[in-house]
Amino acid sequence: MPVKIRLQRHGKKGKPYYWIVAADSRAKRDGKYLEKLGAYNPNTNPATIELNVDGAVQWLQNGAQPTDTAKAILSYKGAMLKNHLAGGVRKGALTEEQAESKFNAWLEEKAAKVEAKTDGLSKADADAKAKALEAEKAVNEARIAAAAPVVEEEVAEEVATEETAANEEE
Repeated sequence: MPVKIRLQRHGKKGKPYYWIVAADSRAKRDGKYLEKLGAYNPNTNPATIELNVDGAVQWLQNGAQPTDTAKAILSYKGAMLKNHLAGGVRKGALTEEQAESKFNAWLEEKAAKVEAKTDGLSKADADAKAKALEAEKAVNEARIAAAAPVVEEEVAEEVATEETAANEEE
């Protein structure tokens, strides 16, 4: 039975949400699966990925073939690296401790990159809000400045009409 690690679509129209599953390659896209390995939400920035790395590595070692998108997700979360390191341990090139330390170092580096990206996105969002606020203030000041001469003219006209009315009464 050929097994694929692939995405199973959920969510509503225009708002996709995917499960990462190990399924028989002959099964329908959203049909029967062997094991749910995680979830992928592309609607957030950066995309939210929850993955059982050990389960994915187990399926990869048993011969499951990931689809292109699933392979990219597995690489992003480190499952492909862990599978590669496990192959090195089986061949005797690495010890289990060396492989685990390399994987943990990679995870820390990856977490730092993701944190930097989210910080950059939040900073860009804050800058955009600040620029929008400044533009809105400028528009409001221009509107007030344009309305001020009209108000002064109306006040001057009222004063003039009051003076003429006072002169006529005398």
